[in-house]
Amino acid sequence: MSSRIPSQSGPGLLRSRSALLLGFAFAVMADPVSSVAYAIEAALRALDGDLALLAPTMVLVVAIIALVILNYRQLVGRYPGGGGASAAVGEAFGDGWSFLPIGALVVDFVLTIAISVSAGASAVIAYFPVLAPWRLVLAVALVLVVGGMTWFGHLGRLVFAAMTLAFIAVAVIVLAFGLFAQPHAAVNPGTAAGQGPVLAVVLAFPVAMALATGVEAPSSAIAQLGQLDNAGRVGFGRVTLWLTLAVVGAITLGLTFEAVRLGVGVPPAESTQIAELARLVAPAPVFAAFQLVTALLLLAAASSSFQAGPGLLKALARHTTARGENLGILAVPLGRTNVHHTPYWGTVVFAVLAAAATAAAGGDDQELVLFYAVSVFLSFLAGLLSMALFSHRDGRRGHLVLNAAGALVVAFTLAANLARGLPAISLGAAGLIAAGLFGAWVKAGRPRGMRNAEAEAEEGLAEDGL
Repeated sequence: MSSRIPSQSGPGLLRSRSALLLGFAFAVMADPVSSVAYAIEAALRALDGDLALLAPTMVLVVAIIALVILNYRQLVGRYPGGGGASAAVGEAFGDGWSFLPIGALVVDFVLTIAISVSAGASAVIAYFPVLAPWRLVLAVALVLVVGGMTWFGHLGRLVFAAMTLAFIAVAVIVLAFGLFAQPHAAVNPGTAAGQGPVLAVVLAFPVAMALATGVEAPSSAIAQLGQLDNAGRVGFGRVTLWLTLAVVGAITLGLTFEAVRLGVGVPPAESTQIAELARLVAPAPVFAAFQLVTALLLLAAASSSFQAGPGLLKALARHTTARGENLGILAVPLGRTNVHHTPYWGTVVFAVLAAAATAAAGGDDQELVLFYAVSVFLSFLAGLLSMALFSHRDGRRGHLVLNAAGALVVAFTLAANLARGLPAISLGAAGLIAAGLFGAWVKAGRPRGMRNAEAEAEEGLAEDGL
């Protein structure tokens, strides 16, 4: 672990802290920023192609993300050492309940890999349509390639930050060209309007809440910032949350409003909505660059989960501390690492699970998006209920109202997605994993510290130089 930044002033220290903040923030937001590649299109498909309702739907999505971020700002302040929802749930309801958000997190990591490589394959196919018949093969191959790269060494924080910044830069260029483009077609009223516009939006926005995945990451990732004191980590976490909202909100709404204005609706099978928008408004080199940075960012998001998932299993694996304490609940091999500091059996586990999920969806990110928001919203709900309990105990009525409002919105989103039927598989998988972890914990004698597994996993990534 790095030493703390000394308590001195001066331009050098200011520059180092600014560089650290930018590297941390833009690396952590790679997941939610990459979700732009499929979330807007998912909303449009849920609206039956009704472009007229796409803008209010995505505005509502961004508003809900803002509400979640306001709540997680409190969580960051309460746990400056990291820990996220599992730490909150463990403190509020007991260590055994902390496995519920941990189980949801495992499912989220698997689905992040699967949907990211599938969307990456879609970005490639949109530029090379001849590869469309090989979609599934390409997507599964990308799972193995990204997992293989992780096996032989992790990508660092600065690489993820660079990929995020590259996507943002090219997306801004595409949006700038779009300001001067002519509409492609008249706005299609679609069939969703037959439900009534309010009902159509209410039923569609939960699907697009896949955009919210990853917004909770700063609450646990601040554990990597061992060179900062508690106040510094809290500050970095909160700034990262606000930057995530600003960047994701601006790009999402910018692409949405331009798609509506230009009549870019549901894309053909061999393309994506944002690819069709870029193809329409931008010169060929800019379109090529946009597809490239989109694919790279999506693969970076997959790589991030390929690091975090096995790292979590490593933190939960049985091990003996320097003081002779026996901790952990999972099999010892899950904690073993190779010379590149990679927990190799954990990497194999996530590669197999992600490849299976990718294959089950036929390599189609729009099939996977229906399952994606369920597990992370279970974690959101658990965290928000915990924060509501803390606010009630502390007599903070304003915070309690905010926590309760967030919990109600998250619960509705979760219920709406579960009502679609098949997404319940994600919830069931998270529940089974949580139950299995709870059983292993009881069998191991209920060792302490399980609520801090997320923070320990993030600290492990930092110690490995990530």
